[in-house]
Amino acid sequence: MAILGNIRKRTTVLILIIGMALFAFVISGVFNSNDLGGAKVGSSIAEINGDNIPREEFQQKMERASRQYGPNFSSTQLVNTVYNQELRRVILNQQFDELGIDIESDQIVDYVANNPGYAQIPDFLDDSGVFNADVFKNAIADWRVNDPLRYDAWLQDEKNIMQSAKEQLYFNLVKAGSGATLQEGEFDYKLQSNKVDIQYVRVPYSSIADSTITISKDEISDYVKAHKDDYKQEPARDVRFVFFEEKASDEDINDVRTAITNLLDNTVEYNQATDKTDTILGFAATTDYAAFLDRNSDSKFDTIFKAKTGLPQVAADSIFALNIGEFYGPYRDGDAFKVTKMVAKKAEGSVKASHILFAYEGATRANPSITRSKAEAEAEAKKILIEAQKADADFAALARENSDGPSGPRGGDLGFFQEGVMADEFNDFCFGNPVGKVGLVETDFGFHIIKVDEKEDIVQVATLARTIEPSETTINNLFTETTKFEMNSTDAAPEEFTKIAEEGEFSVRPVNKLKALDENLPGLGQQRNIVRWAFEDATNVGDIKRFDLTNGYAVVQLTKKYKEGVMAPEDASATVLPILRKERKAEQIIAANQGKAFEAFASDNNVTQSTASALSAKSPTVPGAGREPLVVGTALAMNDGDTSGLIKGETGVFMVKVTKKEDAVEIPSFVTFANTLSNQNRNSVNTGAFNALKEKAEIEDNRADFY
Repeated sequence: MAILGNIRKRTTVLILIIGMALFAFVISGVFNSNDLGGAKVGSSIAEINGDNIPREEFQQKMERASRQYGPNFSSTQLVNTVYNQELRRVILNQQFDELGIDIESDQIVDYVANNPGYAQIPDFLDDSGVFNADVFKNAIADWRVNDPLRYDAWLQDEKNIMQSAKEQLYFNLVKAGSGATLQEGEFDYKLQSNKVDIQYVRVPYSSIADSTITISKDEISDYVKAHKDDYKQEPARDVRFVFFEEKASDEDINDVRTAITNLLDNTVEYNQATDKTDTILGFAATTDYAAFLDRNSDSKFDTIFKAKTGLPQVAADSIFALNIGEFYGPYRDGDAFKVTKMVAKKAEGSVKASHILFAYEGATRANPSITRSKAEAEAEAKKILIEAQKADADFAALARENSDGPSGPRGGDLGFFQEGVMADEFNDFCFGNPVGKVGLVETDFGFHIIKVDEKEDIVQVATLARTIEPSETTINNLFTETTKFEMNSTDAAPEEFTKIAEEGEFSVRPVNKLKALDENLPGLGQQRNIVRWAFEDATNVGDIKRFDLTNGYAVVQLTKKYKEGVMAPEDASATVLPILRKERKAEQIIAANQGKAFEAFASDNNVTQSTASALSAKSPTVPGAGREPLVVGTALAMNDGDTSGLIKGETGVFMVKVTKKEDAVEIPSFVTFANTLSNQNRNSVNTGAFNALKEKAEIEDNRADFY
């Protein structure tokens, strides 16, 4: 941490060391200092130590990030991702400028050569398929003349490469001063190697009921003032809402059930064109399932045969037991009513098998690293076949050890498959042999030792389905109900919101401590528009607004605003009260037991004596009590046979008796421990140094104003 402190202070020594970095050299002319600080033009997403992140540039990077991450990233996730990238870029670039860090062309080429994402680009490889610096430079020059679009894309890559190379240089320079001395190695060795065995008595704080401890608001306020850094709060909002969900009514559900039931039987219709009465086959009688379902169902006819596990779970047993031509239903499956009819059955129509593949050079899809001949592969397969056919053979283990196929790590398991999926020879063996059979077949992929693991019956079904949806009448009624509640609650006093909801038998859901960049509300999902409304300057506590959602409406009320700064006592009480109660309980226990001997402390408080062995400062966990660093540290500082006074621990008041002390064995050198500490320090530099710079930076975050 001393190193990070020096970074913050910009010590002259560090500046001189890092200032010896190489001068800038530009491969394509796009690297220049003007790109790095961020121009102060127009509105900005953020200002970091006086440098802006312009909104226009930020939006362009948002668009690139959207293409990179795809639809799974919400808009807020994209904003936060790009913002964190830009924050890191600006903060580190300010360091590069201040310390004179730049990169020459040979360093950029070296970076590209050691980054597989770039070094394996075909245009950068020589005739031997190896990255070549001259080929790389010529390729960039060729793109500039003959492929402008690709060259423009490369310019952005160059910026990223230079940024990464500078960061690498910067952090490597910091790491050079982040080692550990032999004395530090010795200290760390003793922290983990000095051991102590103890007897202890613990009177837990839970022995005193919380209800007996009274903590005033002033005490909470005083504690918060004394620990301001621990009780900082960001601007936040409390809201509550009533959700009016757009869902089908009981009448709508019954209507769907009736409609699907009416489709089962034949109907008679007058055909004006022929002046005759036609009989329209219902689902129970039809055999043209594809045409019938196209006309009448929300799902099409699926011709694929399925095992029992592939049928709707709520009716799988009943459906699987049907005879051909019989049907089951109507039954409800999720948000639909269904009727399922048995079309066809195949006994043992699906097989589960495992295999061990022995590929050879030249076989279909063989790994290029395989050099064995076909004869060698066959001989090896026949050898392993003998082992696999033994009664006590572990087929999965043999597959993991010997198979060249991708299923090898899974013990050769191929799962279930139907006829026609595998190669003909493989298919014929699996479907032509009983469960448990192990044999050898040859395909274009090599030689396979196959084990038939399991077989199951499969069926083909036709399912008539109608989705349960709210009717137009239900949707209109919901809108009317929502509007009425919104008007009544808006006209009433703010505190009447809950009362009006209860009168209408609506549920009020509170959401506390919303942050300006939150987007998810429990029970509503992603609702960025509600969060933005709650943080608008024009929105006051008590204000109410209706929001149209994809599945209904939400009537939302803002109930509280939290300003940036130190928490108010009532906001901090949830975390401060347990701390102050523990302090008060410790005082009571200590006051009641001053001067007592070890045994008396245990008997008078009706607790038992316990033991703990091999405790160390590096592992200060006391069995039966939890993590107790002060208790363990006190014991390690005592002499063998000594008894401590009362110790205010994390979970109770302790008294300990040292029964054995074991000092660390003297060793000739602490180099190993110093090296371990050095590696730990250096591994934490990238994150630790940036976080130190970020903590020191003056940051004005305006994201919530734009997104």
